[in-house]
Amino acid sequence: GRTADIGCGTGVLAMAARRVWHRAVLASDIDPVAVATGRANMRANRGGAGVPVVPTAGFRNPALRTAAPFDLVFANILARPLTRLAPDMARHTRPGSVVILSGILARQANRVEAIYRGHGFRRLKRFPLEEWVTLMLRRD
Repeated sequence: GRTADIGCGTGVLAMAARRVWHRAVLASDIDPVAVATGRANMRANRGGAGVPVVPTAGFRNPALRTAAPFDLVFANILARPLTRLAPDMARHTRPGSVVILSGILARQANRVEAIYRGHGFRRLKRFPLEEWVTLMLRRD
């Protein structure tokens, strides 16, 4: 299976996915500093071997479009960009794929979930942590 880490920051989730599941992982971030940091961390950590980090918003980078469809997607970005990403998330995953959305304030979680439901995703689990919520969804 293929994994994407959208909004990878330091690349920790991408490295963990690569190490734990031994799967192809592609990481991205819109912030050039995060991309540089992610790349440095991949080089410095054996768990990051073979994990490219590309600069992009959402799935715009051709490397992500070419690697799709993904079976697992992490997206740790804020609620508004997550909702804008919903149509592309559906286009770049296959039925049965799991997406883990984080960076969502608790008061925004129902709206984010409803928008993803409209694009064919259903909730598997909801993880609240103080004022934040992480949503685990499966594409139908």
